[in-house]
Amino acid sequence: MPSTTLSPSDALTELASYSSPDGLSLSDLHASPSGIGTYDDFLLLPGHINFQATEVSTRTQITRNVSLNTPFMSSPMDTVTETEMAISMALMGGIGVVHHNQPAASQAAMVRAVKRHENGFITSPVCLTPAHVVANVLDIKERLGFCGIPITDTGELGGKLLGLVTRRDVQFRPPTTPLHEVMTTEVVTAPEGVTLAEAQHLLRENKKGKLPIVDASGRLKSLLARSDLLKNQTYPMASKHPQTKQLFCAAAIGTRPADKDRLALLVDAGLDIVVLDSSQGNSSFQIEMIKWIKATYPKLEVIAGNVVTREQAANLIAAGADALRVGMGSGSICITQEVMAVGRPQATAVYAVAEFAGRFGVPVIADGGIGNVGHVAKALALGAGAVMMGSLLAGTTEAPGEYFWHDGKRVKTYRGMGSLEAMEQRASSSSSAGKSGGAANGVGVKQALKGPVENAATSRYFSESSAVKVAQGVSGDVQDKGSVKPFLQYLHAGLQHSMQDMGLRSVPELRRGVGSGQVRFEKRTVNGVVEGGVHGLNSFTKRLFA
Repeated sequence: MPSTTLSPSDALTELASYSSPDGLSLSDLHASPSGIGTYDDFLLLPGHINFQATEVSTRTQITRNVSLNTPFMSSPMDTVTETEMAISMALMGGIGVVHHNQPAASQAAMVRAVKRHENGFITSPVCLTPAHVVANVLDIKERLGFCGIPITDTGELGGKLLGLVTRRDVQFRPPTTPLHEVMTTEVVTAPEGVTLAEAQHLLRENKKGKLPIVDASGRLKSLLARSDLLKNQTYPMASKHPQTKQLFCAAAIGTRPADKDRLALLVDAGLDIVVLDSSQGNSSFQIEMIKWIKATYPKLEVIAGNVVTREQAANLIAAGADALRVGMGSGSICITQEVMAVGRPQATAVYAVAEFAGRFGVPVIADGGIGNVGHVAKALALGAGAVMMGSLLAGTTEAPGEYFWHDGKRVKTYRGMGSLEAMEQRASSSSSAGKSGGAANGVGVKQALKGPVENAATSRYFSESSAVKVAQGVSGDVQDKGSVKPFLQYLHAGLQHSMQDMGLRSVPELRRGVGSGQVRFEKRTVNGVVEGGVHGLNSFTKRLFA
């Protein structure tokens, strides 16, 4: 303390006299004796606020060529991401990764449903002929969720437009009624070459549900739906392909030979990003798969992994990966570190891989260990482009599975993909694929007969086909969280407030601040973690948002 009290007006001058800013830079934090550790082992120091939290942009790069409005991804787990979750994630500005613990055809159908949920111009609309019947329309409604269907002479895109069938046309009609008896023939259309804005204006002006786009000969070229315009207003941050205006969708595959056939179905369904799903991504199998995908589907973005070291990352980057998934044993249902004695604390792993991969313009995705909004902010500060969440999203309405009651609480099953139950599901799918003589479910007869060595080498946890399966995950249940949509809104608002406290308006600004040393960190002791949580109360209710 100085011997004399300084004038308040000299505060900024006095601050400038200090040799270094308060706290630690990220590199100093990493160089400290115990390193960075986990997300709970450190904090970020506050900055200066001169803007509203709503002004904070959370837009971020998740692969070389794909950016999202929010840094949220759902994990490719069979108790987390199927159609409903993937659609909700994309509508709320993130992206869902559809799991591959299912037949290939089922996974492709899920991707197709996501891509068809919201569009600009629908370039591959379902069409029927006048000879089809009402039952065909009802079947499409049941399977795909819509029944506004153009009728062409061929029943396909490119055929001459003859009419349009809507829900009102088929209501109260016998299922055997031919469509030529119920279809609307006086249809408002737009000419080929019309812009999306012009087509949307025409749709609004005519108060129609569907607007067919036709060429000079009256042949159907695409379709615009009024329901999609309403979704644009309801979900302004939705993650969409810039050209097609369809929702972004990702899906996971393995590195088996049959996964090449699986990927062909997924690409045909409109897949944007493929995630190579492995607990240890630094393998010759994944490197070869990356090279094959980039040669076969050059426009498809590839997320490789999982990795936790620079050495692992280097091999996958050199092979052509567009992003890396970081994390090994950090998930709430994962026991890899305990059983295998292999892994790394998640915060340290994210920093090490992001620092290296960033030199090559390859984003990283922090996969695992995300338990709250603060963890998301910390992962971004360490260099992640996005976070992948499992337990945080499990138990929501959109997660797969049925609710049940356990100890008086309404819950859903949540299991790790390294759990024995998940492995048995994969084995069951492989067995059924072999019996059917096809490779659609992942493993065909010939591959199954090759024995455990090759199968183990190409499975996610390298032990699914072993005589003794070694679990690297557990099964459990999580409490009902309600719909994921308000929860994602909470995560987004919480992240905005976190970045406001740091004094930063965007993710790129956060990166620059960390790189320059402007953003400062503080090591946290065990007692510091206790102090920073709820303590000293007899009882309390923890409500995260309202």
